[in-house]
Amino acid sequence: MIQILSTGALATVQDLGREGALRWGVGSSGAMDPLALAAGNILLGNDDGAAGIEVPVFPLRLRFDADGAFAVTGADVDARLDDRPLLPWSAVRARAGQVLQLGLPRRGGHWPASRAYVCLAGGIDVPPVLGSRSTQMRGAFGGLDGRALRAADTLRAGRASGEPPVEGLGLLPPALSLPLQVDGLPAMRVLPAAEYHHYTAASRAAFWAEPWKITAQSDRYGYRLEGRPLEAVAAIEMRSHGIVPGVIQVPPGGQPIVQMRDAQPSGGYPKLGTVIEADLWRLGQAPVGSRVRFIECDWDGALAALAETRRWLDEARRLVGLQRLQHTRQ
Repeated sequence: MIQILSTGALATVQDLGREGALRWGVGSSGAMDPLALAAGNILLGNDDGAAGIEVPVFPLRLRFDADGAFAVTGADVDARLDDRPLLPWSAVRARAGQVLQLGLPRRGGHWPASRAYVCLAGGIDVPPVLGSRSTQMRGAFGGLDGRALRAADTLRAGRASGEPPVEGLGLLPPALSLPLQVDGLPAMRVLPAAEYHHYTAASRAAFWAEPWKITAQSDRYGYRLEGRPLEAVAAIEMRSHGIVPGVIQVPPGGQPIVQMRDAQPSGGYPKLGTVIEADLWRLGQAPVGSRVRFIECDWDGALAALAETRRWLDEARRLVGLQRLQHTRQ
């Protein structure tokens, strides 16, 4: 069991998402950076989809009320167990009474990231709702009472796998092993969508050629971007239709909105494109106020990118498995 001692806003319990519920009008939710969550679970011998804590606002302090193992992945947040600095993206054993503290994310380096994940051996044990433990705050269900975590909350770990975590073993974050940048800015691949050609050639060219700022009006529901307004060839009127995370909608003002993990399941704005599934984590880690770039992609390229992320996860499992085997033989 752990107890939250202090936290910034909007820390929530998340797993890989609530798949298959869109037909009931329920969004997917889930980790904004599913690779970071899956990596933490791999380090601990959990299922990839075990629930962890997503932390978007810092600092955070929690206390272990029982011995157990944990991992911190995602943003480099100067994690410390009591006063001991921790290696990023690694498994650690904690004793009852020890305190984990996550500081402010480091903004330097090749890829600034904004969200950290705290994973426990056995995962966070909260009741599943529609097949997922992810928090859906708009609907007030999932996670811990359908809300963000706050001081004095307690969370239990599920039953650990029995496979001992290897302390000191770290994984190379995918932002470093799978880099994707344009002119020094984080980049995401985008598939043109149904209304792409309803925008002027100049606007389409600018979308690919110029940076876009992530504004302060961005959250888990959607990232509102700021740049050169996109101009339609003619007025577009549409009925509401189904949308999914990654869809880039364009309101009348011409400033795009990228639907994120808590996106509503329908909307009526025109769709310029869709950030591919393999790259949505990159956008989820981009800090508010930062700038990003987009790269045009086709269907085959999107499938190849997804295969590349799956290979990264497979390699992480292989490396951790080898280290665990060597550790148990000693």
